[in-house]
Amino acid sequence: MNYNDCLNSDFDGIIFDIDGTLTSTNELIFASFNHVTKKYLNRSYSNEEIIELFGPTEDVILRNWMKTDYNAARIDYYKFYESNHETMTKSIPGINELLHDIKKSGIPLSIYTGKGRESSLITLNKIGAYDYFDLIVTGDDVDDHKPSPEGILKFIKKFNLPPQNVLMIGDAAADIIAAKDAGCKSASVLWDCYDLEKVKSLNGDYYVSHVDELREVIFKLNECP
Repeated sequence: MNYNDCLNSDFDGIIFDIDGTLTSTNELIFASFNHVTKKYLNRSYSNEEIIELFGPTEDVILRNWMKTDYNAARIDYYKFYESNHETMTKSIPGINELLHDIKKSGIPLSIYTGKGRESSLITLNKIGAYDYFDLIVTGDDVDDHKPSPEGILKFIKKFNLPPQNVLMIGDAAADIIAAKDAGCKSASVLWDCYDLEKVKSLNGDYYVSHVDELREVIFKLNECP
């Protein structure tokens, strides 16, 4: 099937989360935090303990942990994060091709992530996705982090979009809640979901396990020749 002939969509705008959605970064995030906690706090955190901290940006978490060592720890964190990105993340097959086709179709594309801007830009550039996005909203760009819909509403306002025709794509419960509160649709990707039962319990609009399934949500492939 020639997907380039099938770029019709009912959506007027599409928003992507980053971690667990555009790429698999959990191993890198866990290792980056433990790199600095071992050095400055002489302790390690389990994956579950770090997941419990998700919401605020990395800088907020580091500042709460490190106190007077915050500036040095911050530098070490991002240096480790960037230098280990290629070896400690896993690509999502087909995701950049999908972004290319969405961009080609003329649909505005946004990022809405709880990550801070620095790590967001590192990841987007490392995976070759930065240039696809018309707006990047990170945890540093909002007053209230997810599940607040603030980042979605910024996108809707900037491009003057009807909320019901906007799709929020992410891997977490917070993405579904934010989408519902903004009045838009949600698509939950399950390829790197760390809280699957909760995500499924929220009755989002779409659940997909592969990029091809997400493509079918976005584009009306039943109309392909």
